Amino acid sequence: MQTPAVARPRTKPAETRQEELMDAAQALFLSQGVEATTISDIVAAADVAKGTFYTYFASRTEILQALAQRYTRQFMEEVDLAVQQQPAHDGVARLRAWIRANIELYVRTHALHDVVFANHHHHQRGNAERNAIQKQLREILEAGIAAGLWQLPAPQVTASLIYAGVHGATDDLIAAPAQDADAFIAAAVADCLRMVGISPASARGGKRH
Repeated sequence: MQTPAVARPRTKPAETRQEELMDAAQALFLSQGVEATTISDIVAAADVAKGTFYTYFASRTEILQALAQRYTRQFMEEVDLAVQQQPAHDGVARLRAWIRANIELYVRTHALHDVVFANHHHHQRGNAERNAIQKQLREILEAGIAAGLWQLPAPQVTASLIYAGVHGATDDLIAAPAQDADAFIAAAVADCLRMVGISPASARGGKRH
């Protein structure tokens, strides 16, 4: 007896359709800029009707905001994966991993970052994306305090300084890509370790300077 064919769904799941719209918008924003991209361009690239766009997003600004949130989520997930690959008890290795992953990811995704955060500034108060990434770093610092690796009277301040320093310095690497990236990362890691009281020369042994 022949098995009856399973009918294919006539419409895609809402999550899939929303992601496809975001993917189409992202590609267009990167290739031709946000201002030059219309909603008609986005729906044409996603191969959907304009009404489908408005089912998920009220405007071009709203889809841009959704892309910013997705960028931050994916960025944090990749950084967290790099951190979690280090032993839970090795706070120095986890801090190193956080710094390296932030630099490498920012360099690799800076074009998209600059599109979705065109109206954001590092000094903007209440920047949820920046605050989320700083929270990730602060938790590493606080774990190091609890383990006796370093003494930080104000870990939130230290997290802000490291975050701003790492991302600000990485802009210099992006602007001059001919630099030795590995040497740049090693220098950034060494300076950040000094900020928490760890001598880079003794960091592998977990000793405080």
